[in-house]
Amino acid sequence: MGCSSSSATIPEANVQKQRRRLSVGNVDTSEVHEADERATQEDRGLIAQFNQKNLLDMIQRDGQQKGRRNSAICSSTDQNPTSFANKTMQQYGDELQAAQHGLGYTCRKGLKPESPNQDSWCMLKTEDFSIYGVFDGHGQKGHDVSNFVKDVLPKLIVSDPRAASSDQWSAILTDCFRKTQSMVNTSDKMKQLNAQMSGTTATLAVHDHRSDQITVGHVADSTAVLGTKNSSSWEGVALTRDHKPNLKDEKARIEKAGGRVVFDGYANHRVYAKNARYPGLNMSRCIGDLLGHQDCGISCEPEIATVEPSNKDRILFICSDGVWASRKR
Repeated sequence: MGCSSSSATIPEANVQKQRRRLSVGNVDTSEVHEADERATQEDRGLIAQFNQKNLLDMIQRDGQQKGRRNSAICSSTDQNPTSFANKTMQQYGDELQAAQHGLGYTCRKGLKPESPNQDSWCMLKTEDFSIYGVFDGHGQKGHDVSNFVKDVLPKLIVSDPRAASSDQWSAILTDCFRKTQSMVNTSDKMKQLNAQMSGTTATLAVHDHRSDQITVGHVADSTAVLGTKNSSSWEGVALTRDHKPNLKDEKARIEKAGGRVVFDGYANHRVYAKNARYPGLNMSRCIGDLLGHQDCGISCEPEIATVEPSNKDRILFICSDGVWASRKR
């Protein structure tokens, strides 16, 4: 899963910021409330629809995929407390011949005894495109948030009419990341998810087989790296940057929104609300963490990288930070 990087700068657009800005001055706040209510009702409908359908159901609508080979495999939330245990998986559609297609995956629980495996992942292979996603949860209910996003984000992508062409993936990913955050918020209101102080990273790559182009969208620090082979040596090219609060542009956005960036005295800079000790996040973008988005300038806006692989580009890694941290050690 991967690419060489050309990141796009996209204007910030988040619902919480709009609400705060529009509430100041002579504005009819009832219009804002009505817009929020319409978005919530739309989200409720999508949540109900997505709960009834798996990922392949979403792309096999109207018989347009009849006779085509489609495969999906993903993680499923479990409560296994055993360190290094394999995460439960689900498969849909045609059997995925992973080795035949040059695909590999693993997901194992870390050492934390107090929580289940909070990582989630998904792979979808169709004749037109493939999707690879990694989601690393954090907070008390981070495993629930990562599982929700693992389910919702790919379904939003494949159900977008623009996916029928091969030139709009950047816009699709940007819109779907934003919509996923909105649906997390609505699910929290419905008491189906507790995302006030829990969230997840999201790194998702779409490989369009029609154009042989890879598009990566990401928030937080689950890194994507493209492995390139030159003669007998290998080179790793990072396609994403970790969204950390001490980055100049990330810190500026957080402080402009009223948040604070504080060094914790050990290894991380963390985000806090003004005059408060929450949420303490060591990342500046993520999905979920509703209080962090509302009060601190945390963002769900993905950065996008688009690459057309050359014959030297052999492998794409998408991994949660535990893999990269252990590699650094």
